[in-house]
Amino acid sequence: MSIDTLSRGRVRVGVLRGGPSNEYAVSLDTGAHVLNHMPGKYIPLDILVSKEGDWHVGGFTRRPEQVLRHVDVIFNALHGKYGEDGKVQSLLEMHKIPFTGSGSLASSIGMHKGLSKKMYEKFGIKTPAHIVINHKNHTNKYIVEVFRSFPQPSIVKPITGGSSLGVTLARDFFSFQKAIENAFRHSHGVIIEEYISGREATCGVLESRNGTNTFALLPVEIVKHEHKDFFDYESKYDAPVQEFCPSTFDESTKTKLQHLAIDAHHALGLTHYSRSDFIVNTDRGIYILETNSLPGLTPNSLYPKALSASGVTAPEFLDHVLELALTRNGRA
Repeated sequence: MSIDTLSRGRVRVGVLRGGPSNEYAVSLDTGAHVLNHMPGKYIPLDILVSKEGDWHVGGFTRRPEQVLRHVDVIFNALHGKYGEDGKVQSLLEMHKIPFTGSGSLASSIGMHKGLSKKMYEKFGIKTPAHIVINHKNHTNKYIVEVFRSFPQPSIVKPITGGSSLGVTLARDFFSFQKAIENAFRHSHGVIIEEYISGREATCGVLESRNGTNTFALLPVEIVKHEHKDFFDYESKYDAPVQEFCPSTFDESTKTKLQHLAIDAHHALGLTHYSRSDFIVNTDRGIYILETNSLPGLTPNSLYPKALSASGVTAPEFLDHVLELALTRNGRA
């Protein structure tokens, strides 16, 4: 597809959603949001990726290369495994198809909580103490040693994945052991993280039109249900939760959160947009928890709320990110 052809008509946008991850349902909703708010200058194509990883268009199974011949750019609305870990990005890079979001290497680093934390530490971004358990050291003896030596209570997470799936707060050895087994059901590795109490916040960032500057959106303050210890999957999508945007943090804290979100975006080498999660402790300061390279865009997601509070409409955001994708690949 040449630039001349693009200039004569509307750009064809393939919207990838679904995927072989535990976040299949969330991705369907994100993709639906993208399809429903696509600006009129684009021709959207709904591409459903099944839980088995097969691509479907119009109810028919198609090979990726067949589908990609009929689009000019991909809006990646996938989450988790395959869609956010660098695999689909590598496929699109191989076929030289522009796509939204970060490239394959940055996506794989951003998806892996252990590697992300190494990058945070390298760039001086404060993150909770942590330790990684993989299949090689996944023994009862090692788990007992970790529980005894690591600060408790602790947060147990799958090493990859999002939407807080498989994340548990462990307060005793029984819950610690059970949480590790649960996390392994969602990922090939587990990360144990120091539990730091405080106010939860998240802050999205968005790159400028030419990609040379990165701007932070207004931070969102998350007030959990009184019976919830942290912002888990149920809190994000099912249980009642209060989200304030603009937040009630003081101006200094808001500014720090915005700067840290930008720093994390750059530290992980991400592009276009991202959203980082933080805990704000009164005595110890601000800690980054993780960064989402493809934050959810569902009606209940936090990134669209921050966009709205910042005066950016859904169609404006989609147009902006698609233009970034086309520009990055020399197609606009």
